[in-house]
Amino acid sequence: MIKQIKRFTIQVVAGANIATVIIMLLVGYSDRLNPAAHPLLSTLGMTFPFFVVANLLFLFFWLTFKWTKAWIPIVGFFLAYGPIHIYMPFHMSQEVPDSTFKLVSYNVCGYGGNYKYENGFEKVRDYLRDEKADIVCVQEDNDTWRHNVFKEYEKIFAYNDTVVLSNTKQSFNAVGIHTRFPIVRCERIDYHTESNNGSVAWWLQVGKDTLIVVNNHFESCHLNNNDRRQYKQILKGQLESDSIRKESKLLMVKLAEANAKRSVQIDRVCEYVREHAGYPIVVCGDFNDNPLSYSRHAMSKVLKDCYVETGRGIGLSFNQRAFLFRIDHVFCSENIQPFNCKVDNNMDASDHYPIACWLKIMPKP
Repeated sequence: MIKQIKRFTIQVVAGANIATVIIMLLVGYSDRLNPAAHPLLSTLGMTFPFFVVANLLFLFFWLTFKWTKAWIPIVGFFLAYGPIHIYMPFHMSQEVPDSTFKLVSYNVCGYGGNYKYENGFEKVRDYLRDEKADIVCVQEDNDTWRHNVFKEYEKIFAYNDTVVLSNTKQSFNAVGIHTRFPIVRCERIDYHTESNNGSVAWWLQVGKDTLIVVNNHFESCHLNNNDRRQYKQILKGQLESDSIRKESKLLMVKLAEANAKRSVQIDRVCEYVREHAGYPIVVCGDFNDNPLSYSRHAMSKVLKDCYVETGRGIGLSFNQRAFLFRIDHVFCSENIQPFNCKVDNNMDASDHYPIACWLKIMPKP
């Protein structure tokens, strides 16, 4: 009788493990789904780490009680290597050659200091000065309560420009570039839809090369503090089952709507990149989307993901608790070599951490 119960338990656990692996794979490769056609399904990438952890627990279970079944989670990890590598790449530190330039992308949250620093702008300014970046792309570069920001940046960078994306009673948003390289031209990429967000391409003269830098602030998920609090409670199991279903549905709808809007914006920037193929191009900014999303996947089809190619670890760039994702990204064209892309989680003057990368424009063949 005991043997039968044990055999039945092993079969149930094995079935649950196989089901977990299947769901993990479906979720891991859900970034192929265009949110415009599959809005709800496009949000599944956010759940990927939960299934990875579940599969890891199954592995520990089998190694403890029935090691011959450990092949199930191991095969699962092997099949999910692609999304695991995207979500959490691991590369050794690289030696950076002399002819590189350093790029930093940072959503500064309007220089508000993340409710931690009274002098938020000064904190960000000093950080960027000490980083000695050659190109800084700023999202929410919109300090409306003081007017000396531009003059302060001019003390550090020779060339500065900010483009206002929206200026209404409800919202003010802008993206900016602060660089040591001359700005040749600037153009806003038209999404062909109404939006408070935007993408701006700056053409820079880097030595003998013309480098196109596209700074982006894509559609936000528009989750308020209550939404985030409910999300944390769901993760902790602090809500009743009926409330969990209700709140989860509301969150999924908000995320799905944002994904659908964002996909149009992403596609337009990808189109811009294809139109200017041949130029050295860098696309960076606040994507407001996780690594296993249509946004990152679509951009990776036309450019290299610098963090996936050279980064280490999960690289959480959104520092609000419970939302453990890398939503800030840097991409570059094939004629640029990236080095040591990293998220600096020591700089907490915003709800985002800055992401930095060293880049080298390769000589033309």
